[in-house]
Amino acid sequence: MKIIMLGAPGAGKGTQAKMIADKYAVPHVSTGDIFRANIKEGTELGKEAKKYMDQGLLVPDELTVKILLDRVAKEDCANGYVLDGFPRTIPQAEVLDKALTELGDKIDYAINVDVPDENIVKRMGGRRACLACGATYHIEHIPPKTEGICDRCGKELILRDDDKPETVMNRLQVYHDQTQPLIDFYNAKGVLKEVDGTVDMKDVFNAIVAILG
Repeated sequence: MKIIMLGAPGAGKGTQAKMIADKYAVPHVSTGDIFRANIKEGTELGKEAKKYMDQGLLVPDELTVKILLDRVAKEDCANGYVLDGFPRTIPQAEVLDKALTELGDKIDYAINVDVPDENIVKRMGGRRACLACGATYHIEHIPPKTEGICDRCGKELILRDDDKPETVMNRLQVYHDQTQPLIDFYNAKGVLKEVDGTVDMKDVFNAIVAILG
């Protein structure tokens, strides 16, 4: 079973991807992780990607798909995989679709974890981080014992710039412009499945399991 996870930043798709990978014993394939692994191992594809990244340029879609296909060709992906963080745009989806078709392969499910923007702003705005030890909290869901203080090391907790409402709104705008059309793309292919991402994490997962069987 080959699955793509869709959803806005902060929708919880990464968490769900890991849970799917654990339950169905398939790898959770994150493009960020693959890039880092290829660069670290000094592979030809990694060296090529690094050239772009060192110049602050985006890695071309064709190269990203090459690196991705190299990863999913490995033995542990024989029974499928969960893709997280790719594709993000229609051109990326088209390049991936074409490459998989040439291999006689295809995506089985594109699962969209649907969460309204206002929920995401609230969810991410409630995050707190300890820069000293790396612990993370949420003022509603995982509050520290003492407000604003890390349970683990006693240092001050902060709201990261990435989680500030104005930054989140900007990221959501980019998501709606670039990634939202993917929902129509995979819907047209008959593989799109939507789940309500506003409910408890376990309930979201149960809804996904009901789809995947």
